[in-house]
Amino acid sequence: MLKNLWNDADARSLTGVDELMYRAHILGQDPSVTNWKGGNISLKQTEAGFDGQPLRVLRVKGSGSDLKTAQRDDFVGVALDPVLRIQSRPAMSDEEMVAYLGHCVTDIPSKRPSIETLMHSFLPFAHVDHTHADYVLWFACASDGRKAAEDLFGDALVWIPYQRPGFSLAKAVSEAVAGNPKATCVVLEKHGFLTWGETSKECYFSTIEHLQKAERCVIERRGKAPVLGGPKVETLGNRADFLNEVLPALRGAVSQNRPMILHVDDSPDALEFVNARDSRDLASVGAACPDHLVSTKVVPYFSAWAGGSAEALRKDLLEGAQAYRLAYESYFERFRGPKDTMDDPYPRVILVPGVGMVTTGKNKDTAIAASWLYHRAITVMKGVASMGRFVSLDERESFGIEYWPLERYKLTQMPPEKEMTGRVALVTGAASGIGRAAAEGLARLGAHVVLADINEDGAREAAKEIGNHALAVRMDVTDEGSVIGAFREAVLAFGGVDVAVLSAGIAAASPVQDTSLEDWQRLHAILSTGYFLVAREAFRVLQRQGRGGSLVFVVSKNAMVAGKNNSAYSTAKAAELHLARCLAEEGGTQGIRVNVVNPDAVITKSAIWDSAWREARARDHGIDPADIEEFYRKRTTLKQNITPEDVAEAICFFASGRTSKLTGNILNVDGGVPAAYPR
Repeated sequence: MLKNLWNDADARSLTGVDELMYRAHILGQDPSVTNWKGGNISLKQTEAGFDGQPLRVLRVKGSGSDLKTAQRDDFVGVALDPVLRIQSRPAMSDEEMVAYLGHCVTDIPSKRPSIETLMHSFLPFAHVDHTHADYVLWFACASDGRKAAEDLFGDALVWIPYQRPGFSLAKAVSEAVAGNPKATCVVLEKHGFLTWGETSKECYFSTIEHLQKAERCVIERRGKAPVLGGPKVETLGNRADFLNEVLPALRGAVSQNRPMILHVDDSPDALEFVNARDSRDLASVGAACPDHLVSTKVVPYFSAWAGGSAEALRKDLLEGAQAYRLAYESYFERFRGPKDTMDDPYPRVILVPGVGMVTTGKNKDTAIAASWLYHRAITVMKGVASMGRFVSLDERESFGIEYWPLERYKLTQMPPEKEMTGRVALVTGAASGIGRAAAEGLARLGAHVVLADINEDGAREAAKEIGNHALAVRMDVTDEGSVIGAFREAVLAFGGVDVAVLSAGIAAASPVQDTSLEDWQRLHAILSTGYFLVAREAFRVLQRQGRGGSLVFVVSKNAMVAGKNNSAYSTAKAAELHLARCLAEEGGTQGIRVNVVNPDAVITKSAIWDSAWREARARDHGIDPADIEEFYRKRTTLKQNITPEDVAEAICFFASGRTSKLTGNILNVDGGVPAAYPR
């Protein structure tokens, strides 16, 4: 049951916008009450105007803000009296409304007021909540929902037939409420719900009590009837194996216009829906709420796969993505206006019987948001079954909402895209040194990063500092199963990989007569075989995606220059270098680029140089270990020490689209070591 989250102890000392913000947070905590970045609440109060005189102000959530995380500046101030003066107008276009409200804001600079600002303004109550709660959409999206709502709420209900938000809807709501002195709530057909109060607490309690009443009604009406017609398909026990095989291909298919991140949801609710008898027909009806359309599109792609092999599922998803694109392009052409530009035509929601729901987005956050929103649609469809047929907007109005400038404005409030937005980079040796710097650099460019290291705790610490688009995985590059498992984790988390940075390494130095077979084999296992295993698995994922990609080998100056007392390390590094050359030739026809960065003497932040390697190199050069940085600086042409960040710059250069026509290259980052100049 829906819970009332108001806590007098938390709210007692709050007034004005602070109390409004508290109400926003407790409403926004429950996704069944408010959509991601959807819903709106408001407060009317008297404030000091710019001239210091009392001014009646509406504080309303700004467009694109999220109730769950809203802060004070997310609640835009709008001078109320000028807004009320337009209430008597017979009509007002969206463009006129936006321009007029822009002149009424009381804070400069300010976010744009909500699309529903006029609806909040025209209602005479001090506090108004506008939500898209599942509990009311059960009625608003049912063919017989109006009668069921009237039976439930009686004279307290105002039902408004569907119309798009804006001036006309605001007038219709205010006039209907004014004409019904017993009204305590408004149901907006196919849209949402309005409640109000004279205090913030009274408004919140009214919202929750109405929603609880609706929830009890639907649960009672539903009884013990099978949900969504009951199960038709059984859940696969090995669905992760299927997903590992098919997600890269799906990601490649839906990334034709721009790179996309995938999110897998195989929660019980998602599986119940994709496995049910009625779900395919229900999913084809349309969106459960206009708020969903920009994130989920009108309908999902519901896979026709009925079991069998992963290859059969891969084929279905590839064909389905292309069929969806063609249908979307036709839809766009039927309804487009002269200024409309087609959005990405591939599905945002993919439903696979027995496996779950896959959602897509330009980053993990938007992919997850699409999943959350479709969960709301699932809940609505399940509840509607108790009182009638699920109904949605017609196709023309769906297009109108999806391409409505006021709705799409929310997209402009998202953080700006970066050079590698939507791309996934896996970095080995990412817990420290060059690998960590590379992961951090790629993340700054907008990439989602998978930090792979045998030091899992160190990788987790680095991933935590990078943020929510970073994933730490354990990888022992000498263990074939560990390498395969790490790439599997990357695929299941993000859908695939675009960039692999091969940076894991160790170092040891000794005269050849003192080099044990164990030392030789250990160095070659990590630096040669390890690079082969990682590169091979990267190729496998990139080939399944079919969109090309980039491998960056972090090798060494030692691959180019012979040196004494260092044969095991140097020959292993030479093997890395030639492996990169071979793979550049092998991957070229598939758009897979392979390039090499050769660092030298990267001492700071390095786990290698904190080991016996420093002692050995100092001994070989006849210097004190404390003088090693100065020794290497002086021997360079530029008289510079090299840092992990210097090498990371070169790695990011090769990983990025700036080098889309470069492969088989070597870039030395060593301050200038003449013996290592490529020739």
